Parts: sequence; C-alpha cells; structure tokens
Amino acid sequence: MAFEVKKLSIPDVILIKPQIIRDERGFFCEIYKASDFTQFGVTGEFAQVNQSKSKKNVLRGLHYQTQPKAQGKLVRVIMGEIFDVAVDIRKGSPTFGKWVGEILSAENKKILYIPIGFAHGFCALSDMTEIVYYCTNEYAPQFDRGMIWNDSVLHIDWPIKNPILSKKDAKFPKFSDIENNFIYYEK
Repeated sequence: MAFEVKKLSIPDVILIKPQIIRDERGFFCEIYKASDFTQFGVTGEFAQVNQSKSKKNVLRGLHYQTQPKAQGKLVRVIMGEIFDVAVDIRKGSPTFGKWVGEILSAENKKILYIPIGFAHGFCALSDMTEIVYYCTNEYAPQFDRGMIWNDSVLHIDWPIKNPILSKKDAKFPKFSDIENNFIYYEK
C-alpha cells in the first residue's frame, strides 16, 4: 500500500501519509487511490475539487453542508502550512462536540480525511498557504452552514489568537445553536 494511515482520537477522521518516492529530479506520490482508500474507510466518489489560497493568520471555518448535500473532504496542502480542524457534529456520536486538529504542510505531505457529519476549518500558519481539497458533494449554497471558530464550549486550541476572518465566518452561530441534521449510526 502506498499510504500510511492513522485513525485519530475521533476514529472516523483519518490522517493519511502518502509514500514519497524521491530522486534527483524531485518526487512522486499518489494522493488518492480508490482501492486503497476504501480499505481504510474512505468511501464514495469525489464530486468537486477546490483550491484555496490564504495569507498567514487567515482562519476559514468552521464550515459544513447539511443533508442531502453534506460533504466529506480530503484536504491536502500544496504550499505552506495549516492547522486543520474537524469537529464532530453528529447527534448521538460518542465524540459529539469533540474536535481533532493536525498540522498539514507542503513539506510533510499529510492528507486529512474528514467524513460527512463534521464541521471543518483551518488556519494558515505560513506567510502564504495553498490547499486543495476534494469534496464528496458539490457546493450547494442553500445547505451551507457553519459555527463560530472560537466557541468556548468546543475549546479548540487554535495556534493563533487573532485570526483574519471573512464577514460570513465572523457571524456564524455558536455550536449549541447550529442547524444540524446529522445523526450518528454505530458501524
């Protein structure tokens, strides 16, 4: 297998490290391989690929889409470094309201899989950061939702204190007030 896989403290969120093949010309690695990813729980097809560029201290999130247009995401940094966060918002989940965070960078080439039922956000840690993320559903504005990045109930340990936010992200509701139609089903 061309990937090292680590289940995080919320086991449905998966950290993936591709095998890097280096030589004097540069490097090669597989980013996604359906047959391998299915073996460690990443199922479904990707319907949209997005690229985002952010300067240092930009925080984007915490975003999600409700059903029937919910999105799983596969996040990869192609320039710079981010602190990437997933928050479990599945009602009835043993990890409901818990979060995991990982440093992703162009250098470490780690990839984070965030399944449906999680809010997602990240902050840029380097002067300029670019990420590419694959989504299991297309963007649907009428199902687009979010929650405030610094809700004291969540206790997310962001590595920056005064982030640069969009007007939209700055007005998101608290975790206790979000519109959410995700239900946890034990596997």
